[in-house]
Amino acid sequence: MDSSRAAACLLICGTLAAPQAKANPGFAPAPEIDQAFTRLYNFDFSGSHAVLDQHIAANPSDPLGFAVRASAYLFHELDRLGILEGEFFADDKRLIDKKKLKPDPDVRAKFFATVDAAQTRALAVIKSDPDDRNALFALCIASGVVTDYVALIEKKQFGSLSHVKKSTQYAQRLLKLDPQFYDAYLTTGLTEYLIGSLPFFVRWFIRIDHVEGDKDQGIRNLELVAREGRYLKPFAKVLLAMVYLREKRPLDTQRLLVELSGAYPENKLFRKELAKVTAKIGSGGGY
Repeated sequence: MDSSRAAACLLICGTLAAPQAKANPGFAPAPEIDQAFTRLYNFDFSGSHAVLDQHIAANPSDPLGFAVRASAYLFHELDRLGILEGEFFADDKRLIDKKKLKPDPDVRAKFFATVDAAQTRALAVIKSDPDDRNALFALCIASGVVTDYVALIEKKQFGSLSHVKKSTQYAQRLLKLDPQFYDAYLTTGLTEYLIGSLPFFVRWFIRIDHVEGDKDQGIRNLELVAREGRYLKPFAKVLLAMVYLREKRPLDTQRLLVELSGAYPENKLFRKELAKVTAKIGSGGGY
């Protein structure tokens, strides 16, 4: 088993989405963005797109609407291909298997076109205002979703590490502007945890500024997002559930899945994973 490649692949997964504040005076997204994320976490992808249709029609120059839409396309494919199931991330062999999956070509085309629309609009804003939080947020999401698509669906894990670095840099810029942009700690936290999981000789070649590779600090950052985050609170819980399993803490995984199942009752995957973990705990099975 190549644990270094598995850890690097999980590192890439940590950038699936990107930072947003729980309450920041310099950042005031439209209510449709909240609604779109709620639909996304319920795995109601058509509902998420319907909400985003309204937002984009009313705000065609806003990069955030396009970035969230790209997330909806990505989650749809990850769900359809079974990548979000617990076994995928618990089994290092499946995680690093170089056999490519079969993405939907229509969804793939829409996904990359939407990412391009988000990045083009965000960079235009950043050119005039480098500290625009809405644009930085959109760039974080865009970098993250491309990383995950390339790594988890196209199986080009190491080739997508440049996107990990970009997403981390945007997150660090947001935290510098406001340390209470709690969701930004998701990207930095998981990066810390997974860099810390790599063997020393691999860490020597994978350098990310201001990331020390402290696993414990990484977990604390994820737990902060799970408590205080806004858009990324649910995703932080999903990632922590995976981390806790890998750290032999199944009861903590079970607790998070109970919370997710209650908050997003339409999401069958959360209930399915909860049933699996509960059954394994009850049988005394190891992790």
